[in-house]
Amino acid sequence: MRKLITLLFLTIGFSSFSQEKFTLSGVISEQSSNETLIGVNVLFPDIAKGATTNEYGFYSITLPKGNYQLVVSYMGFQDIIQEIVLDKDKKLNFQLLEASESLDEVVITENVERVSIKNPQMSINKLSAGTIKQIPVVLGEADVIKSIVLLPGVTSGGEGASGFNVRGGAADQNLILLDEATIFNSSHLFGFFSVFNPDAIKDLKLYKGGIPARYGGRVSSVLDIYQKEGNSKSFHANGGIGAVSSRLLVEGPIAKEKGAFLAGGRASYAHLFLPLFNNDNIAYFYDLNTKLNYKLNDNNNIFLSGYFGRDIFAIDDVFENTYGNSVLNLRWNHLFSDKLFSNLSLIYSDYYYGLELNFVGFKWDSGIRNFNLKYDLKHYLSDNYQLNYGVNNIYYRFNPGEIKPNSETSGIKNEQLINKYANELGVYLDAKHKISNNLTLQYGVRVSNFTRLGQDELNIYENDNPLLFNETLQIYEEASPIRTESYKRSDRIKTFTNIEPRLALSYAFNNTSSIKASYNRMAQYLHLLSNTNSPTPLDVWTPSGKYVKPQLLDQYALGYFKSIKDNDYSLETEVFYKEIKNRIDYIDGAELIANNAIEQDILNGEARAYGWEVLIRKNEGNLKGWIAYTLSKSEQRTPGRTAVETGVNNGNWYNTPYDKTHDISINGSYEINKKWKFGANFIFQTGQPTNYPSGQFDYKGLIVPIYDGARNNQRLPSYHRVDISATLTPRKNNNRKWKGEWVFSIYNVYDRKNAASISFGQNDETLVNEAIKTSIFGIVPAVTYNFKF
Repeated sequence: MRKLITLLFLTIGFSSFSQEKFTLSGVISEQSSNETLIGVNVLFPDIAKGATTNEYGFYSITLPKGNYQLVVSYMGFQDIIQEIVLDKDKKLNFQLLEASESLDEVVITENVERVSIKNPQMSINKLSAGTIKQIPVVLGEADVIKSIVLLPGVTSGGEGASGFNVRGGAADQNLILLDEATIFNSSHLFGFFSVFNPDAIKDLKLYKGGIPARYGGRVSSVLDIYQKEGNSKSFHANGGIGAVSSRLLVEGPIAKEKGAFLAGGRASYAHLFLPLFNNDNIAYFYDLNTKLNYKLNDNNNIFLSGYFGRDIFAIDDVFENTYGNSVLNLRWNHLFSDKLFSNLSLIYSDYYYGLELNFVGFKWDSGIRNFNLKYDLKHYLSDNYQLNYGVNNIYYRFNPGEIKPNSETSGIKNEQLINKYANELGVYLDAKHKISNNLTLQYGVRVSNFTRLGQDELNIYENDNPLLFNETLQIYEEASPIRTESYKRSDRIKTFTNIEPRLALSYAFNNTSSIKASYNRMAQYLHLLSNTNSPTPLDVWTPSGKYVKPQLLDQYALGYFKSIKDNDYSLETEVFYKEIKNRIDYIDGAELIANNAIEQDILNGEARAYGWEVLIRKNEGNLKGWIAYTLSKSEQRTPGRTAVETGVNNGNWYNTPYDKTHDISINGSYEINKKWKFGANFIFQTGQPTNYPSGQFDYKGLIVPIYDGARNNQRLPSYHRVDISATLTPRKNNNRKWKGEWVFSIYNVYDRKNAASISFGQNDETLVNEAIKTSIFGIVPAVTYNFKF
């Protein structure tokens, strides 16, 4: 690595003497609000060079001395074209004017312009808030997660679920970031909604492979979302009123042109109507997005952003479940020079989940709390070299659960499961290196260190083996601890260190087509304990340690990218292969909740996934949309640790619950005129793997199904549906400050009863063993009114 860095700087130094060069830098923002814009193209067509703005709207490019034509281009905004004389270092800030007024927030969509053809970054998708709002979804609520599952390589965790799976990976293998803070559960109302308010979103990127070195901690994907900063010029508000929920977002200046605030809230209220139907159940959510920013001077900006959300679900005063995320991030942007940009972040994240059972008489509280210190730097060394480097340190506190009585008559004794503590340190260096006009590399390395810190009690087992195999019964059994050990918080129970190299390259045949390849290794030190297919409020996370190893990923991808008819159309196709070591698996009969010794119920296995993705997009014209297809396989294997052990599924490969052989998504929107806009999408997925009974037996007159054979060797019926929407924008919008629109949508037009599950049991009346299909949604019409002023 040291030789690589030395060679890099020698090359830079040699090139710097070959010709006098100067740097052009600045910040690009939206004219109406001063909101900085991410991914704006700063192009120099005469020499086929360019740059893009970073997450805070900053750009920097170093070019030889000379006269140039400069083009600032951003989808949805008017281009800026001007002549510049670059005879010294210059700072030029630009403000872009929207091409047309609309309700939808205009941010960059899938970047398939010519600059991206040569960019080595692959396996990445972007969606705008405007695109998300046009996609018909259940109950009429625009939804981030429901939108990204229309992209290739991404499948849903299930009907109505906000959990998602990427390239055959599990839901817990996705790193979900909101303004750099980790979100552990992305769902509201058990997956009917996601926690992301589309009104507050500024930028969204999903990394499926070729993940840059600045990201770590998960082995499947990174969903990186930034909130808007707020309008520092004037006060504005927008929101929507729907059938089951409403939202409102307000923004305005703190100090004109220097600082702004943003506050957005959502709440559901369908439960208010349940008493009308003699129903005492409760199910609702609420959340709040906030952000403050202030420009100290040209080189320093500070930001304070936060999110708070809660879900409450109760049944007849006998059951209540509460869960939600709370995050806070204080950031400082500092510009050391026109070539060196830095961001320092202090982040707090708390995920709480609790359960109260009145008929049992206990309350259960658990959660994860972490503090993260991040320092990232972007160094624009020249027009051919860019370095990204930084460090982040995360301190975790895991509360597996506290059980306590909820009344004086309860027979439950107070019990606190043992809290766990850990520290995760990451250091990274990433370089983007343009070798020639055709060949560009992006290479780097991340070094991660994870330390399981001391806790009050830790079970010690004979031969460090918490799980025994009974050869006679051919089953796994819990081992009894021979003793327990207590540690101080500063003690180190177990330490892991991993080197995670990253490499991506792009070779452009011309300005319209290229091939790309990538490799990345990643380590994941946190594990979700769940026997369901998508995150639920009762899932428990556990850190790696003495008995649980970290997951390790190796992923390879190769792709071809083509821009057609001056980017009116685009084609992206990729093949990928990834393998994961130390993927945890559960023995038969594993108990995951309120378990103080989870190591007695899990084994370390391995997983693999491979597939082919195709994305065809129509980017221009009244009709826009895409067709996405994925052919893939996702498998898992957990062999025995010795020759006599059976492992899980006899040590053979079996389908993971998120294996979907075929996945087809079609999305389109058609704008007839300024008044009417229509949208539609079609989804088809191979049925989810499951197990059906192979027989039955009679036990005292009760018919009991028998399950044997390989895990997940059957499937649910294929999943498919069609959704449509129509947006009506009154013509009088153009002549007044208050602008409104009506969105009419139908989810699942032909009322397909997709199976969320199929269970088997004895019919109480006929006494016949039968299959029972559970479907969550049929056809769902909805009306939403959106407004802006």
